[in-house]
Amino acid sequence: MKRDFLHITDFTSAEVLETLENAKEVKAKLKSGENYTPFKGRSMAMIFTKPSARTRISFETGFYRLGGHAVYLGPSDIDIGKREAVKDIARVISRYNDIIMARLFDHNHILELADYADVPVINALTDYNHPCQIMADILTIQEHRGHLEDLKVVYIGDGNNIVNSWLRLSQRIPFHFVCACPENYTPDADTVKAAQDAGLSTIDIQHDPAIAAQKADVIYTDVWASMGQESEQQERAALFAPYQVNAELMAASGNPRVRFMHCLPAFHNLETQVGRDIYEKFGMKSLEVTEEVFESPAGIQFEQAENRVHSIKALLVATLGSQ
Repeated sequence: MKRDFLHITDFTSAEVLETLENAKEVKAKLKSGENYTPFKGRSMAMIFTKPSARTRISFETGFYRLGGHAVYLGPSDIDIGKREAVKDIARVISRYNDIIMARLFDHNHILELADYADVPVINALTDYNHPCQIMADILTIQEHRGHLEDLKVVYIGDGNNIVNSWLRLSQRIPFHFVCACPENYTPDADTVKAAQDAGLSTIDIQHDPAIAAQKADVIYTDVWASMGQESEQQERAALFAPYQVNAELMAASGNPRVRFMHCLPAFHNLETQVGRDIYEKFGMKSLEVTEEVFESPAGIQFEQAENRVHSIKALLVATLGSQ
């Protein structure tokens, strides 16, 4: 049977932990210069309706370093669900490639793609969730702490696809997860309920970021307006201003070893990063995180970014290697 990775909960608890261990092993092999090419002679189709630097680089580089060949298919190559039916694209690409990854807007499209494809499908992001990112995140946390026991992760900001994926992970690994967000920006209610009902982790939805941050091991944030929400930037900047991760919020954890995480890109210096016009429009030097926190020793966001490629290698082995 083919193996898809559409949600973290598609893997059992044991499989999630095994994938993390495999990611560390593959990372060590390739850093040592070992010739490890399990995908020699195999090809992967990469379907993008949402562009991304890290997703494309991590998948394409990871598959290449494991001996395979990746084919990039951008929005102008496949206008999925518009120019051609999703189920038709799935059946055609399955005849050309050994595995499919897709980074899409509509979550139903990834589900349909997996239903009709004869090869494994990996979800590289939809508007609902981002499982590959969270696998890289938890790998990074494990590397920094040495273990995952008594872990408290506090997410500050919009209850978006990143939060939904953390909630999915909480059904496989026990930890304390808090989402601090404005009242009208809470994560998917069904996903919150499923995480709470699983009874494995402690789940809190909070609206006071300072209270949420107490005793945090990790404070995590994301952009306030995701791709496709650009028209809401100004409105969200005013609404989310109290949810900015700054030095005071980091100190509120009371943990001198608290780490800052961000899935990137980050709006931490508007003057240099996105131009004077946006800086003047918002009247803020930073949005979701200050330059001070972003550039501090607490920040491990670039380790996260690196671990995208290593966790993806392990996911590719877990899916394609299971055939």
